[in-house]
Amino acid sequence: MTRISLASLALLMAGMVSGQSSPDTSKMVIKGLAIKAPSPAGVSPFVDFIHKVLGPTGINTLILRVDHDYAYTSRPELRSDDPLTATMVAEIRTACEKHGIRIVPQINLLGHQSWHSNASKLLEVYPEFDETPDISLPKTYHWPNEDSLYCKSYCPLHPDVHDVVFDLVDELLTAFGAHDFHAGMDEVFYLGHEQCPRCAGKNRAALYANEVTLIRNHLEKKGCKLWIWGDRLIDGKTTGIGMWEASNNGTHPAIDSIPKDVMICDWHYDRAEPTAAYFALKGFEVITCPWNKASVALDQIRDFHAFQQSSNSTLRSRYLGMMQTVWTSAEQFMEAFDHPEAAAENLRNQVECFKTVLSMETQ
Repeated sequence: MTRISLASLALLMAGMVSGQSSPDTSKMVIKGLAIKAPSPAGVSPFVDFIHKVLGPTGINTLILRVDHDYAYTSRPELRSDDPLTATMVAEIRTACEKHGIRIVPQINLLGHQSWHSNASKLLEVYPEFDETPDISLPKTYHWPNEDSLYCKSYCPLHPDVHDVVFDLVDELLTAFGAHDFHAGMDEVFYLGHEQCPRCAGKNRAALYANEVTLIRNHLEKKGCKLWIWGDRLIDGKTTGIGMWEASNNGTHPAIDSIPKDVMICDWHYDRAEPTAAYFALKGFEVITCPWNKASVALDQIRDFHAFQQSSNSTLRSRYLGMMQTVWTSAEQFMEAFDHPEAAAENLRNQVECFKTVLSMETQ
């Protein structure tokens, strides 16, 4: 019996929808970078990085993870200790506008409300929003642990949580002049938890879909588009992708309940899983996101072109391009980019992967 790989099956599925292979008209609309916003001290070097690297190499989209690192006036209690000011944001915005780079600011919503032994600013100030109030953050964090604690979530059914987080979202959109917003929504392990008086026992897929839809609808009223990471919409058990890059806790059926105009950032780091085809077949625009393995990025780039070339015009238009993800500070990454020989291995690998993405041409 002939065996067929998952990637080949995805390509065949795309071809089945089209009825035949399409001509070679591959088009990479988005060539991007997702990175933590610089600290105030790093703004000037970051602006130089935009002018000297991002602009000249064709980067046209920049996801900036800001979270609480902005001097919010609507909710000053949720500022970090060393936030960006409006003037600093304006400097970044001006540099990006010069090179035609779209900025997509990000605040982690729903999940990622803690990290290791520290609560996010949201749960620090508003502990009543905690989905799992009886699970304490440890003095020394280890994974795995008996509480299955990776990151805490806020309760999506708390009556006051959206009034608070939407104030931050709205202010950040205005500061960056943005028409797109990234809400994170990845690696949500705590949802519908037994400790939550509102969510306990509720369907996790419905909870997740409702939260995505609520955020999307809020943004839509402002003429803005919602972006999210795609991992919680993939069945980690059936696909074998697992609990990190996909969902093992039942959120994946939400893919059939959320609006189709949500942008999916499809991240896979160890293998070029062909899930971009899955999202496209489900009706979503999708961006493929590597991290620190250049060989995986190359495979993902090849898949991108193959998916486009084997698809009809409707599906082809949904494969938008590539987005390098960086999971370190902007300052560390810029230093490693300039001096890879002196950087730690993981940073060197991220830089090498990014240079692979930079080698791609947009059309």
